[in-house]
Amino acid sequence: MELMYQSFVFGSQVSKVAPITCKLQEEKCKRLRALLGTVKLSLLYKASVHGYKASAFHQRCDRQGPTLLVAYNRSGYIFGGYTSVDYARSGQYVTDQEAFLFSFQGKIPVCIKINSGHFARLDDAGGPNFGQQLYFCYKNQPVVLNHRGSAFSVNTVTMYGNDTQLTECEVYKVKQIPQSSAINKQWRNVLWTANRRAELMGLIRNHKPVMPSVSRVRILMIGPVGAGKSSFFNSINSIFMSRITSKAMSGSGGTSLTTQFRTYPVVDHHEGKPLPFVLCDTMGLEDQSGAGLDIEDISSILQGHIPDRYKFNPMVPFQHNERRVYTPASLQEKIHCVVYVIDSTKISLMSDKLQEKLASIRRKVNLQSIPQIVLMTKIDEACPHVQKDLQCVYVSSYIKSKVQEVSSGLGVPVSCVLPVKNYSQELELELNCDVLLLTALQQMLNFADDYLDDAGRVEHDFL
Repeated sequence: MELMYQSFVFGSQVSKVAPITCKLQEEKCKRLRALLGTVKLSLLYKASVHGYKASAFHQRCDRQGPTLLVAYNRSGYIFGGYTSVDYARSGQYVTDQEAFLFSFQGKIPVCIKINSGHFARLDDAGGPNFGQQLYFCYKNQPVVLNHRGSAFSVNTVTMYGNDTQLTECEVYKVKQIPQSSAINKQWRNVLWTANRRAELMGLIRNHKPVMPSVSRVRILMIGPVGAGKSSFFNSINSIFMSRITSKAMSGSGGTSLTTQFRTYPVVDHHEGKPLPFVLCDTMGLEDQSGAGLDIEDISSILQGHIPDRYKFNPMVPFQHNERRVYTPASLQEKIHCVVYVIDSTKISLMSDKLQEKLASIRRKVNLQSIPQIVLMTKIDEACPHVQKDLQCVYVSSYIKSKVQEVSSGLGVPVSCVLPVKNYSQELELELNCDVLLLTALQQMLNFADDYLDDAGRVEHDFL
């Protein structure tokens, strides 16, 4: 975030005085940047310094490209809006589908997108407005005014506590940073060849769990709503079916599309037999209490007590069958590897509550000594270089930084964080996508074998 210097002319000399400091804290700045992509924010206008007048705002903010307005009120609310179209005092109505309003709810900015078919603002000589609905520095006063409108679905109570008195209003220039993703060398070695894909498929087909009593490895997928758990199964199934499939429900709804505990075996299309693993899908994790997967259900899943197609109830944890409580599940029925599925475009936006839920789950998994892996999905959406060429994933410094961020946030080694791209809009299989997905699956099988080998030694020692 850049500061702004004030310049004064004395005779023929220009003197710079101390920079104008930004009120926006670095942590909140980071959260807002995450909404906008890879950007730099530079302070253009600060109402407490330059005045709450519309003329002062336009003098500093016109023709500056995309801008982000951040307002503060007496009640401590931080809120504002983004527009990708220049201010120019043209007198015209502005169409801007990228425009949005936001309000911080704790550490997380809640985003309100513009409603379809509406103008984002009127580009007049007045103070900044959004949808001719929310006006900042209204009539040259330190106030915010909400006119009834339908461009944005605004709830003024949650957005700014109905406190219209502003203590500050800042406008930042938003500049996209070209992704300089290349680093000196590839930070993970991958062979992007058809032979490597065939080799990985052969290793997976011929995999045999190290414990004779276990015929198929059970891999549990856990993650926030929309991160790509079901899509990962569909992608693996597609590879071994040699065509794009959509057996598991997947999508981008606001709540979990998976409401049941599902165990998905994968059948090899060429040999017509099931592969030596089962992918177990769970209800998505959600921020709110009483929504999404109940943390207490995790232990029951890990221990093999929850049956296939059990429907989750976020309000009531799984109730054990009394007979089953005293009959421990066999090693075959237990989970042998846990995989956290995290959307790489939302890592910086993960709420405190969601992080707490993941930490709680990790503690439960650690108690069972089950190995854990993180799948970092949607890497093509996170980095434009990777979007152009998936082979750039391990030469992208941005993806590397996200891997390190996930590693630090979840407390897993960097080597256990695996970037992948699920099949989502493709109609045909792609070599590079297959290589990443199969590499991740092979690592899961390796980790599961480590767990089974350890479980076998414990069982042998007990006997």
